Amino acid sequence: MTFFLVSSFIKMFVVFNLIMVGVAMLTLLERRVCAWMQDRLGPNRVGPQGILQPAADGLKNILKEETSPAMADKTLFTLAPLVSFVPALVTFGVIPFASPLPTRWGVVPMVVADLPVGFLYILAISSLGVYGIVLAGWASNNKYALLGGLRASAQMISYEIAMGMSTVAVLLLAGNVTLSQVIAQQQHGLWFVLPLTLGFVIFFVSALAETNRLPFDLPEAEAELIAGYHTEYSSMKFSMFYIAEYSNMVTASALMATLFFGGWDIPFTHWDDTGDPTVLKTLLTLAAFSLKTFAFLFTYIWVRWTLPRFRYDQLMALGWKVLLPLALSYITILATAIWFIRVQIGWLYGPGMALILLGVNVVLLVALVWWLDRGRIVSGIAEEPA
Repeated sequence: MTFFLVSSFIKMFVVFNLIMVGVAMLTLLERRVCAWMQDRLGPNRVGPQGILQPAADGLKNILKEETSPAMADKTLFTLAPLVSFVPALVTFGVIPFASPLPTRWGVVPMVVADLPVGFLYILAISSLGVYGIVLAGWASNNKYALLGGLRASAQMISYEIAMGMSTVAVLLLAGNVTLSQVIAQQQHGLWFVLPLTLGFVIFFVSALAETNRLPFDLPEAEAELIAGYHTEYSSMKFSMFYIAEYSNMVTASALMATLFFGGWDIPFTHWDDTGDPTVLKTLLTLAAFSLKTFAFLFTYIWVRWTLPRFRYDQLMALGWKVLLPLALSYITILATAIWFIRVQIGWLYGPGMALILLGVNVVLLVALVWWLDRGRIVSGIAEEPA
């Protein structure tokens, strides 16, 4: 029991600090990548190649004056950043990030809490972040902030449904909601991105909207709402909203890597999931997981500085008229296909089932792209000729 408590405390401490440091460096990465895409330099003055710019930004925010609107609800105004900040950090606690680490006291699983309902825990806790945004908009007693909060609540609720529906496909194939078991299932077959390609597309689009990133950053639309729900915030309260946003990006990227790309599984080899655990396996699987997560984080940045912002009616129509019906139809078709393969053919999950499901997904993707290309993706994008 003592070993379990000590190891859990060490994992919590390390993961929390790595996320905080990673979020700080992610802000620098985004500024450098967008500068590269726009053919300019970006931060390059504080430290070698601007490496200390996040530290300078943090110090600036700590030293800035705290402002509080005279007519704001002081308690909720102060509480709102914490309500957004805490769920963004604790959701990472159930994601396995490496193979088990052997020690002289026993084997330590590389996950803060290997819950038997880990995936459901992530969906439940991550959805609490919307309360912080709504409280921030309402407690500020500012009309623009209130509109931003209302937009955020409607947007996150809409796309939370599509995201949850898309992950039902993973549960159908894995037969388990424990993330370590989802990874193990992919190690013995193929990564779920192949048999569940359309589910991954739905999850990725929903994850963009859930984290309020372009082209779905309507709650913060500067041209319409000044700065959205955090208009009245300054100093570290303002920073906590951004830390929450980037922490949600990290969690969403790690979740996509876990559910669809094998988690910490090293591709094209079974060396990492067979035999006794070793320190080398732990380090290499941690590197594999980090690379997959980083690839999705880079994609977040890439999309932000490439695509324009949706109109709000287009945003809501995409969630309710396209993604939600698509996710429901996909679950029905996929469940029928899995039932036929398992019951009628008698195959368990493996390369054979994965290739058959890949063919089904390719047909569905071709049909979907053909339908979207007819100008019916969102009401108002393609105008009918008079």
